[in-house]
Amino acid sequence: MIAFGWNSIFQEQVAGHRARDGRLGPLIDDAGRFYKPLQGDERGANEVSFYASFSSNTKIPDHIKSFFPEFDGTRLVEASDGSGMQTHLVLQDLTFGHVNPSIMDIKIGSRTWHPQAPDGYVHRCLKKDRGTSSLPLGFRVSGARIFKSTESGYWEPENRLSIQTLSADEVKLLLKSFVSSNTSEEPHMKPDCAFASTVYGGSNGILSQLVELKAWFEDQTIYHFYSSSVLMMFEKDLASSGKSPRAEIKLVDFAHVHKGNGVIDHNFLGGLCSFIKFISEILTTPEDSSADSLVEDAQRNHIHSENGSVYDVSLN
Repeated sequence: MIAFGWNSIFQEQVAGHRARDGRLGPLIDDAGRFYKPLQGDERGANEVSFYASFSSNTKIPDHIKSFFPEFDGTRLVEASDGSGMQTHLVLQDLTFGHVNPSIMDIKIGSRTWHPQAPDGYVHRCLKKDRGTSSLPLGFRVSGARIFKSTESGYWEPENRLSIQTLSADEVKLLLKSFVSSNTSEEPHMKPDCAFASTVYGGSNGILSQLVELKAWFEDQTIYHFYSSSVLMMFEKDLASSGKSPRAEIKLVDFAHVHKGNGVIDHNFLGGLCSFIKFISEILTTPEDSSADSLVEDAQRNHIHSENGSVYDVSLN
């Protein structure tokens, strides 16, 4: 039996099921391990099967494996909701050792359902894909937790749907805010993209990592990734002090991965290319004359603070 300390609830989670208010969710220990409850239906078995296959597959280069969480099998641990011992995936805690990381979860692909899915599941997924940015953009922001300052803490959307339904211009605004230093409470302040060049750009930046991942997806036909996400994060305090911001991406959520059967995963690849285009445009055109009006639109229509008041996506 695994023993957990007071910090066993995973606090950095931005998407998926959280361990809050007696609900089942992931746990962490103090050794850098992340315990994800195994879903009881075929999704849980499918995710275990993927991790076992992927981690042992010698055809996958080590530099590609580094984009995925390390896998350490499954274990029985006490569930976060107090329901008793349950099987959990044991994975790498991707935030372990990070201080106040800003994190964003990007669900990749214009379609989140796999071809063999039952009709009812396809209908639910298709409805959500059409109602969010997945269908028009090829990806959607599933969650975000952006560090503002020690005094102001984090910005998070009041509910995740508010950022899943953003327009293309609003997504770009959010991606700019992710790498901005703005912490002022002045209304209508545009994100300054102060850390775009060090977080998104450079030989070790997020764009370079995304392009490296894309090169693999342009060739690999082993797996098709449905409803998986790119998780990106960095440390604002390091970026503010001129140090390497520890910018990195990881792929997460593999309950709907299926065999590629020799066919390129065009759904994931297309969404990844779309997301890369957004990041590239921020690096090449950080100033956008339409940003002021977009902030106003976001304030009116989408983004809310945790206390329920309207809150703009520029983190003011």
